[in-house]
Amino acid sequence: MTRFLLWLAGGVVLGGIIHLVVILTLPRLAEDTISAHIAALDAADRMVILPPVEAGQPNPLGLDPALIYGVCSIDLTAGPAYLNGVLPEAPWSVALFKSDGVVAYSTTNRDGINQTLKLGIFNAAQTRLLAQQTLDVPDGLLVVEADVDQLFALVRLIPPHDVMRPRFAEALSKVTCGPRL
Repeated sequence: MTRFLLWLAGGVVLGGIIHLVVILTLPRLAEDTISAHIAALDAADRMVILPPVEAGQPNPLGLDPALIYGVCSIDLTAGPAYLNGVLPEAPWSVALFKSDGVVAYSTTNRDGINQTLKLGIFNAAQTRLLAQQTLDVPDGLLVVEADVDQLFALVRLIPPHDVMRPRFAEALSKVTCGPRL
């Protein structure tokens, strides 16, 4: 009986280890990831407006059809990155995502920044230079420190009426994204 219980305990422990290894490695082996979709958009240092989500069509990113989305890939290895633009008078939000899809930072125009989006994204070394006043930043810049160098920014606009979608998409396309403010 003792021998049976030892074999059972060993099987449970081994099964648990195999289970953990599989759970932790499968996401790294996935090919259809958010990062792969963003990389395919060629959104490096520029805002790309995502096509509207159509009812009944594939929606691999799980987007809400009522919103307008703009995405930009950011690489902080060469220096800080900036998001800058004026957005329409309607609710909007901006989120910075790590390559694995985890949100690194998020804000909305309800946070007191009105319709002007002026966001500076820095890594830890660049933030130290900023604190030492080695880097100059303009007044009103919202400074965000990221713990990784590869990010993507997602800006969401909520048009109050469908007829306003083209105007909102045009305003979003004018948002600058990249190493220059």
